[in-house]
Amino acid sequence: MGIFKGNQTQLGFLYPKTTDFIFAVIGEEMGFVVAGAVIIGYVYLVTKCLYVAKTAKDDTGALIASGITGIFLFHMLENIGMVMGLLPITGVPLPFISYGGSSLITNFICIGLLLNISSKRQKTIFAK
Repeated sequence: MGIFKGNQTQLGFLYPKTTDFIFAVIGEEMGFVVAGAVIIGYVYLVTKCLYVAKTAKDDTGALIASGITGIFLFHMLENIGMVMGLLPITGVPLPFISYGGSSLITNFICIGLLLNISSKRQKTIFAK
């Protein structure tokens, strides 16, 4: 329909459109290509998280990275499935896209943990 021209979003049929139904807004106003790009971006994020978990230095890092991967995967599948009508409507936000400060801060903390686990597996360049 175009940005700010969607029937469902602009006429008030999707009430929590900035939080729970943000993927419906993206799909309606920006189209299939952008909605597909969002899904591909999440698949890329989950595969990178799994790579970090697989190449972690110790078992604790691998378990933390696997848990974070599960969080991202569950939130993505639950929110997109909820918007499509396949799963029940819950308050699970879409990571990095839904409006909400605590969810965004938690996602950034999870990415920071993944970066720390990933950096520990590499050799130091300037070690003597």
